[in-house]
Amino acid sequence: MGVSGFIKGFNLLHRTKPRIRLHPYGYIQRRDFSDTKILNSNDSLLPVLIVGAGPVGLVLSVLLTKFGIKCTVLEKNKGFSKHPQAHFINNRTMEVFRKLDGLAEEIQRSQPPVDLWRKFIYCTSLTGSILGSVDHMHPQDFEKIVSPISVAHFSQYKLTRLLVKLLENLGFGIHTLEGPDSLDHEPLRGGEILMGYECVSFDTTDECVTATVSFSKEGKLLTRKIQSKILIGADGAGSMVRKLVGIDLKGEKDLQKLVSVHFWSKDLGRYLLNERPGMLFFIFNTEVIGVLVAHDLTQGEFVLQIPFYPPQQNLEDFSPEICKKLILKLVGQELSDIDVIDIKPWVMHAEVADRFVCGNNQIMLCGDAAHRFPPAGGFGMNTGIQDAHNLAWKIASLLNGVAPTSILATYETERKPIAVFNTALSVQNFRAAMAVPATLGLDPTVANSVHQVINKGFGYILPSDMQKAILDGIFSIGRSQLSEFILNENNPLGSSRLAKLRHIFEEGKSLQLQFPAEDLGFRYLEGALVPDGDDVVPAPELPTGRRRDYVPCADPGSRLPHMNVKVLSNFPSEETISTLDLVSENKVEFLLIIAPMEESYNLAQAAFKVAEEYKVSTKVCVLWPADTVTRVQPGSKAKLAPWKNYIDVIEVKRSLDSSSWWSTCHMTEQGAILVRPDEHIAWRSKSRAVGDLYSKMKIVFSTVLGFESMNS
Repeated sequence: MGVSGFIKGFNLLHRTKPRIRLHPYGYIQRRDFSDTKILNSNDSLLPVLIVGAGPVGLVLSVLLTKFGIKCTVLEKNKGFSKHPQAHFINNRTMEVFRKLDGLAEEIQRSQPPVDLWRKFIYCTSLTGSILGSVDHMHPQDFEKIVSPISVAHFSQYKLTRLLVKLLENLGFGIHTLEGPDSLDHEPLRGGEILMGYECVSFDTTDECVTATVSFSKEGKLLTRKIQSKILIGADGAGSMVRKLVGIDLKGEKDLQKLVSVHFWSKDLGRYLLNERPGMLFFIFNTEVIGVLVAHDLTQGEFVLQIPFYPPQQNLEDFSPEICKKLILKLVGQELSDIDVIDIKPWVMHAEVADRFVCGNNQIMLCGDAAHRFPPAGGFGMNTGIQDAHNLAWKIASLLNGVAPTSILATYETERKPIAVFNTALSVQNFRAAMAVPATLGLDPTVANSVHQVINKGFGYILPSDMQKAILDGIFSIGRSQLSEFILNENNPLGSSRLAKLRHIFEEGKSLQLQFPAEDLGFRYLEGALVPDGDDVVPAPELPTGRRRDYVPCADPGSRLPHMNVKVLSNFPSEETISTLDLVSENKVEFLLIIAPMEESYNLAQAAFKVAEEYKVSTKVCVLWPADTVTRVQPGSKAKLAPWKNYIDVIEVKRSLDSSSWWSTCHMTEQGAILVRPDEHIAWRSKSRAVGDLYSKMKIVFSTVLGFESMNS
């Protein structure tokens, strides 16, 4: 299936009206009613129950807590995973982390130096010939022109550790079943992370979701019920919440099966650090093929990914001792300190859930529960964390009585198309990764076809040992293409293959790490926003699979462009911040950016009046052109009185020929930009503010918050 077909295969804006029915696995929806009512207040209920204590669930709990919303997190495992798993944190996620009490700075301090992980290396062994290498960091990635922060390489379990520490600083407690702080029968008030609790069923009523959770204590399997206003499924690719509500996944299943081997070797780390530092090592030789992820060369922490072909192969074929031998074959020399920590099989999928929101907008899926990507490009965890960022302010707006329940439906409207796009991009990037072995004479599609023939064709009737022998023999013949006899410049076939391989690397057609245009430039086309009235909503752009630069814009639904600005004050030292920092990190607050013009001040006055009526906090930023003022001007105070929630800032240009703020946004200074609490643009005016400004702003706020849908 082509990329275009892959995207069109999803119904992006599919809505299923709630119905009274019993779902398989134990979810009961007890009624059918409008999705536009304001949620009833009941202080005895837990506001939000989050199922899953991975990075997505933990980030969502941090964001909600900072917005003043109490929540509890359930985790079915008794301890946090120590398997490295995801490790690449993209630009947009790092921008989110900048607002989480120093989290981004802590990651930057703790991660390996960028020169140790900027390259992907292709080789015959870790000590053998290098077939090629690709540097994925460009000079502009460090210049902070389009973003105030760079990408990071930081293992998921280390990120989880920092998030748990952050939550503890916010007053959360971690409760285990064995400890004295067990809460197996205590009422939940928010601020708890419950370890060892699994959600096994739930049902919904007008007021709440009642989840039944099971846990094992003193050898007995027990259950308890937890009532909450909203339930979030952030419980990973095998999400029980998704299964309980009967939501299907659509896309490509079983793209590849692999075994993941987590191990430590300081000797290997030291060697690679000194000789060929990199993040990923693609190793092809006649004995074994694998991909080594260097999570930390300094500490010597690695994960090896090896193709897996069950049922002819099983986990017994990957015991710690066998894995050590495989590692040595990939390394190409002896190592004395290999310590295999964990071995686990996994399956690569490319699927998106039919729905992200259900149960009268009371149940939502986040992260891998809503979408399962190939790891190529690192979109899985990053997309999930951005799901949480999109959802948190909407939940807070609802529970604080600012918005109706329909605002939660915009979470699916906005995030599902992004998930579909990122799935297609990840698949395309995965296909690009497969181009390298195919060029070397090892086409993975042939290997998969052979495996299917053995499983479903004539091989199925053969004894299992014979099936395994046939499979091993065919793969051994395939790997012979990697022999030094063939793969050298003096062999015409090998020379041709190596030339094609160099072309793939030079043209950027191999596996890519960064996608700035998609990372920072994704845009919501519908949802909690007001589209430009004179624009036709464009069709979603198809992914190219190549790195493309991000071009800032201020279209509704886009992320607010970054520019450094200086806060004007009467004090000698004035702080320089990013425009993204103008958006509050501790409360649900909209931001209106204007130029210091009479008509724009009038628009701001109207916005303040409407925001007060809707009880939604709004701040005005008066953005002055570079070199026009040096201190805070009395004009804004007088023009905006009696309103006081405003800030004067001035552009900080990188050079004399740098674009102004309004030019960067492809607008004029007569315009205005309304920014949501998640730093995405809710509305803009590209022309001078004239007419009935109060009515105009009332339409804007009612549309963004979802009240217009109640009246339509």
